[in-house]
Amino acid sequence: MAKYREWADDEQWNPGRSDVLAFHAADPGGFLLGRLNGEPVASISAVRYGTGLGFVGLYIARPSVRGQGYGIRLWRAALDHLAGRNVGLDGVVEQQDNYRRSGFRTAWNHVRYEGVPSAEAAPAGIALVDGRSVPFGEVAAYDWRFFPARRDAFLAL
Repeated sequence: MAKYREWADDEQWNPGRSDVLAFHAADPGGFLLGRLNGEPVASISAVRYGTGLGFVGLYIARPSVRGQGYGIRLWRAALDHLAGRNVGLDGVVEQQDNYRRSGFRTAWNHVRYEGVPSAEAAPAGIALVDGRSVPFGEVAAYDWRFFPARRDAFLAL
């Protein structure tokens, strides 16, 4: 799984340091790696949540093989893994036309923040606590309000 993180860094993407671990916990079979002559050349995550939802991310073909069909073969394998599910993806703006050709449409945009939160920077009335101090059931119940499938293994990390 180190390749996923290294390649994301090479692309100047900023997945969270633990994202791969959390997604792997949710669906250990949801990480695909394409090889050419035994060498990794493409990656993608295609994580299943329950029976109705899937999410695609970390779709990267190494620069040396781009445009040669290796990435799209892996993309198709990922979508086969998620067949029958409503699928979301974390993509890059430059690839939006390609996503549309695969049947995706823009539903919303999101922003990823990075850094270490501090109590001093929290808005008035907001207290930061270590997530491990909150009973898991409360965290999960909060998440269920906003995410369309249970993802307890994902949240447990």
